[in-house]
Amino acid sequence: MTASLRARWTSGRSLRFRVTALVLVVVALALVVIGVTVDLALDAQLRRDQQSRLDDRAARAGLLVASGTTGAPLVEAVDGQGIRAVLLDAAGRRVAGSTDGPPGRPPMRDRPGRPDRPPVREGDLVRTVGVPDGTRLVLAVDPGENDEVLARLRVVMVGVGALGLGAVALALLAVVRVALRPLDDMTAAARDIAGGERGRRLRPERTDTELGRTAAAFDDMLDALEDAQVRAEDAAAEARRSEVRTRRFLSDAAHELRTPVTGVQTLAESLVRQPDADLARRERIATTLVRETRRAGALVADMLELARIEDGAPLDRRAVDLAELAAAEAERVELLAPGMTVEVDASPTWVDADPGRIAQILANLLENARRHGPPDGTVRLEVSGDGEQAVVDVVDEGPGIPPADRERVFDRLVRLDDARSRDAGGAGLGLPIARALARAHGGDLRVVDSERGARLRLTLGALRTGEQEEGL
Repeated sequence: MTASLRARWTSGRSLRFRVTALVLVVVALALVVIGVTVDLALDAQLRRDQQSRLDDRAARAGLLVASGTTGAPLVEAVDGQGIRAVLLDAAGRRVAGSTDGPPGRPPMRDRPGRPDRPPVREGDLVRTVGVPDGTRLVLAVDPGENDEVLARLRVVMVGVGALGLGAVALALLAVVRVALRPLDDMTAAARDIAGGERGRRLRPERTDTELGRTAAAFDDMLDALEDAQVRAEDAAAEARRSEVRTRRFLSDAAHELRTPVTGVQTLAESLVRQPDADLARRERIATTLVRETRRAGALVADMLELARIEDGAPLDRRAVDLAELAAAEAERVELLAPGMTVEVDASPTWVDADPGRIAQILANLLENARRHGPPDGTVRLEVSGDGEQAVVDVVDEGPGIPPADRERVFDRLVRLDDARSRDAGGAGLGLPIARALARAHGGDLRVVDSERGARLRLTLGALRTGEQEEGL
């Protein structure tokens, strides 16, 4: 079938029609092949039967001749049952026997001038038996007798074939309708999904058939599309949240920088406007100017530090004992804040980490505890191992952190005090930097429940004993 014929055949016709028509064509061709084969086989078998009967009759005639039977009795003994016997003389003339064939057949005829040839029809099967008196017994069978059998057989085969094709067509219509029902279900599902019913699925009972696999692939495609849509919506929502956080961050950063920058500007203008002020006043202005400059510089440095951490700044990892780092940071804080007490409860706990960055995390957590606890309060620093994790808890004696704000405190430039006191609350970047560093190490930092004050928990992956020895 050429491409143009195939295109004309498939255009405008349903799959059900094409499948039914193709199967009927195949069945019709099969019936034709079977009919021709049966016809040829039966014709060959009938001819073999005729030859066998003719040979048997010739053998019988030979026995009769041997026993002395001649003339009309010999002809009558072997004539009949589809075989005609004719006794001819030496000249080829009929002596006994009928030249009439079966009803509806042309009669047997003599062949003038050919005495060596018996009077037979074209295509006849012939056997000749010699008789001692000089005559010849000719036995002939008419192959035309097979035509009636074959004709009846052909009529029967054509009728049965037509009825069979009709039955096959009806059965195919029903079977194809049932077999292609999943395609109708897929069409209905696609329309429902296009109409807004996103959760519609086919859920085939069997996936080991072509249509079952197609239905399963259709469901997988819908699941993938739905997942992609959910991811896209989540990404869009996250982008909107990120945009909001960025705007809030820029607003808070501008607010935080405005105060020290304004102070620096005011103090600088004072020095310019009052060049003749007394030395003590100029010294106080200069000292304050330096302090405000440092405040602005520290804020900018913290913001850059946080950006570097989030961009994946490299870590100098090695085997580190958290207990040793905790003791060192506690001693440093007590020296910087004489009224503050840091109690350390630590056992040797080794981690694979950057010691400088871990010390920075502990410093930020202790500074947060100092800012929100009483000036002469106590801060507990607890280090322990929990299975495959190392845990560091920093507990202060402050007012604590409400559950609703336990994630918000890790946002940039966020302070929970309404007065936004820079001296009491800092710039709001210490905890975000500490969490970013913890997550860069594969750990985390979060606020957990505490009976008193706030408890911030740092978790890191702990080293096993063999890894500790290797690190040492």
